[in-house]
Amino acid sequence: MIPRYNDLAANERTYLAWMRTALALIAFGFLLERFDLLLRYFAKSMSEGKIPLTPPGSLLGREAGIILAALGLLIMLISTWRFVLTTRRLKSEKEETYNILSVLITGGIFIILAVFVLLYIGRFLNLS
Repeated sequence: MIPRYNDLAANERTYLAWMRTALALIAFGFLLERFDLLLRYFAKSMSEGKIPLTPPGSLLGREAGIILAALGLLIMLISTWRFVLTTRRLKSEKEETYNILSVLITGGIFIILAVFVLLYIGRFLNLS
């Protein structure tokens, strides 16, 4: 029997959940960037037909995609670091105190993501 198996398995499940979240952010960033490319293509084809069309969010779609992909990579790095650190702590015999720094970093990342999404949606609604 592996000592502290339940704790180690819970740590691994948490790590995999963070990886899934990071991959979703990267995929969503890629989708935003490609959707912006599609909007630009349609705008070009519509302007050739003499119908003026400026796609909403075309100035921000590529940058938004890159930011979301970078945020996903950052979350991957932080979650891997956290997984390794927690695994070492679970396997060691010495008692550890709770560190609030990682909670503050994670909360800060989510606050930045929420502000980014709100600004992106607000800009999209103002342009359309």
